[in-house]
Amino acid sequence: MNRFVAVVAAAGVVLSGVIVAPLANAESAKPTHHAPEFTPKPIQWGECENPTLVRSGAECGFVEVPLDYAKPRGDKIRLAVSRVSHKTPDSEYQGPALVNPGGPGGSGLIYAVFGDFFLPDGAGDSYDWVGFDPRGVGSSEPSLSCIPDFDGYNRPYYVPVTPKLERTWLQRSEDYADACLENGGKKLLDHMTTIEAAKDMDSIRKALGAAQINYYGFSYGTYLGQVYATMFPDKLRRVVFDGNVNPARVWYEANIDQDIAFDRNIKIYFDWVAKYDDIYHLGKTGKDVLKLFYSEQAKLIRHPAGEIIGPDEWTDIFLSAAYYVYGWEDIANAFASWVHDGDFAPLRDLYASPPFEDNGHAVYLAVICTDARWPTNINHYRVDNWLTHIRAPFTTWGNAWFNGPCLYWHGDSGKPVKVDGRGVESALLINETNDSATPYPGAIEVRKRFPNSVLIEGVGGTTHSGSLSGVECTDSIIIEYLKTGALPERKSGNRSDVQCDPVPQPVPSGATADKRAASTGTDTGTDLRKELAAAAIPR
Repeated sequence: MNRFVAVVAAAGVVLSGVIVAPLANAESAKPTHHAPEFTPKPIQWGECENPTLVRSGAECGFVEVPLDYAKPRGDKIRLAVSRVSHKTPDSEYQGPALVNPGGPGGSGLIYAVFGDFFLPDGAGDSYDWVGFDPRGVGSSEPSLSCIPDFDGYNRPYYVPVTPKLERTWLQRSEDYADACLENGGKKLLDHMTTIEAAKDMDSIRKALGAAQINYYGFSYGTYLGQVYATMFPDKLRRVVFDGNVNPARVWYEANIDQDIAFDRNIKIYFDWVAKYDDIYHLGKTGKDVLKLFYSEQAKLIRHPAGEIIGPDEWTDIFLSAAYYVYGWEDIANAFASWVHDGDFAPLRDLYASPPFEDNGHAVYLAVICTDARWPTNINHYRVDNWLTHIRAPFTTWGNAWFNGPCLYWHGDSGKPVKVDGRGVESALLINETNDSATPYPGAIEVRKRFPNSVLIEGVGGTTHSGSLSGVECTDSIIIEYLKTGALPERKSGNRSDVQCDPVPQPVPSGATADKRAASTGTDTGTDLRKELAAAAIPR
């Protein structure tokens, strides 16, 4: 989902078929279609290049698939895949488990180490963990890039307070769409939908020689899983969806929903900063910290920090605090260093450093601009975003321009799949109540469409896709499900089935003893999860 592209950093873990003709078949809950059947060649496994994969004993390869599944003998592309094999005796083997970290546009090749790094108590030992880069992503061929430094330093102010600023951002959006056409080609842009990505997943299943796959999807990965479940329900075994995309809001409406939720969550974060004013000295109330945030942002319009961190970069640095709790201390420390000492280096380090890469952003757009039709009327776009900005000014226009190239996109758009999970025998859904990237109503909608699913709610939490972060209530259910297939009892009504604590807010080092004692939070997880969070927003 928007900007959430989970990757694991090098310290531990450097932690998308043609719309089927006729279109009605793509909307059907049945997996049948008129396209010819495609059978990929078996994977030729070899050595991996990534050091973390090498240390984990992973093997890597490619799966060759059609660019257009309606023309299986036509142009081919290659999907990069990785695998860490099961550690149990073959008699206990539970099959391959594919992982998608989100995006769309997230590189998942590294996730072959998922069982080793994230699953305690040997819960992943009986699976082959399979990572993959979806079409257009990372090590897959071709890999889409349009304007690498598009999300670089000191961009024009997001909020189009003058006609000139609006014209500038519209032109930037059109230029990016044109560059994607030039670099990717019309054929590729026409075949980057989630439907095609689901077909690719099934090609991976076939290339593995597996009758079924298990699946763990984060964020957009939950939507990819929903579409796969609709098209190939009998091919899924055990399913975990963490941070559930609302299939009824794909994709324009989903971004408006996000804007409102991000604005709510940044205020929750600023309340936390104010709670520890004895450490940060940025305001004794959340409203004070919010006021300071906007006053500092206004200064950056004319005088970017270090001549590189302008008002847009400022917003994007804080955006991760509205996604999850993992980096809250680092952002507060950078905020304080800038306000009190004029030191911009921590802000720069949190944002990114050149060379900038845009593969994640390019593929994100290639999918969401074509999964469903996007508005092309500029006045429609203008009115919707100004009305939302009035309610939620934090990142509405930043989100609008992140998606702006969709106004001019050159790939053919279709209709989203009508998601139907009735054919899936079991699924475990996870969502925190105040998840901003995939708001909680989406989890309720997915639960309705998957009648054999169970939903865990991280009550009151603000973290997006935060499973396996050390919350015993949530993690123990995941572990039991992966080990045995057992799920808690499903309750009646449109609500969560299990209520757990959320990923806890951090207690900063240096907090007073009374605040530390009063906190219900513990450590927010390993450094690895913190690395994941820090790397989760593509620039």
